[in-house]
Amino acid sequence: MTITSLTIIRPDDWHLHLRDELALAAVLPDTARQFARAIIMPNLNPPVTTVALAAQYKQRIEQAMLETRVQNFTPLMTLYLTDNTTADEVHKAADSGFVKAFKLYPAGATTNSAAGVTDLLGKCAQALEAMQARGVPLLVHGEVTDITVDLFDREAVFIDRVMLPLRKTYPELKVVFEHITTKQGAEYVRDAEGAIAATITPQHLLYNRNAIFQGGIRPHYYCLPVLKREEHRQALVEAATSGNPRFFLGTDSAPHAKHTKEHACGCAGCYSALHAMALYATAFEKAGKLDRLEGFASHFGPDFYNLPRNEDTITLVRQPYTIPAELSYKNGETLVPLAAGEQLEWQLAV
Repeated sequence: MTITSLTIIRPDDWHLHLRDELALAAVLPDTARQFARAIIMPNLNPPVTTVALAAQYKQRIEQAMLETRVQNFTPLMTLYLTDNTTADEVHKAADSGFVKAFKLYPAGATTNSAAGVTDLLGKCAQALEAMQARGVPLLVHGEVTDITVDLFDREAVFIDRVMLPLRKTYPELKVVFEHITTKQGAEYVRDAEGAIAATITPQHLLYNRNAIFQGGIRPHYYCLPVLKREEHRQALVEAATSGNPRFFLGTDSAPHAKHTKEHACGCAGCYSALHAMALYATAFEKAGKLDRLEGFASHFGPDFYNLPRNEDTITLVRQPYTIPAELSYKNGETLVPLAAGEQLEWQLAV
């Protein structure tokens, strides 16, 4: 029997880029229509490196909520880990109540990562010890930036060079391997000991690297970590739909104006906040595991972060939905959503 609607506990997005100022106001309502909470990435320019800066950013998000009439949404703030992050700042974060994690960007790995960490174990030891002691999660962008390593191998090499030594040194540290993209990443998170989890994006569940090059270069499918081979996509689908609580939803929705994507040196990032749950439902249904979407989207993330599950619900309905070609963004610019122009069989009920 064909399922025509699906009601689940309202999900949360455990990896989200909201940007700032006019961009923030433009994209926030898309997330809030579907998600009750979201882990907000700190890679602004300049980055959010202290509790004081996170408090200011949170206030700007809350102001944007007022201006756009968004209700019942909670931003969960993070701090940008640097070579100079102190143990004292970790303790301030743990005591704040609103900063939920630190984010590791290896220097040069992705958008606004120039201030990222250059030597994790060598320069961040005191901060990592404090995070382990206080139960503050470390969220990792899991790619090495060594230019001698092939772009498509950066995640697998990161496991050997960074993740294994990190977790051997700090075995009680809670770690989220963000937006995993490979079979090696999925298998590592599945089998590793200790408090570890991973987020998975809709684009990495639905598309392999061919999507970037079909009919020419399609920059709106370009993200970091980049889409990988089909065998890796299949491994991610298996992990996401397995019911294993170590794998949960994180869109990594990252808005960039159309002209900055369609550029000689285009930005990395896919915008999926508009239709994220319809994309995830599509991926889970293709795998024959639609019944496991609620756990992935609504249960496992809060459980890992020691937060209560949401109490209200959303409903997805089987109704054809054509993804818009463009969306209004800021300053008269437009934004192209992931898979623009494609038709989905699911959409969020109004």
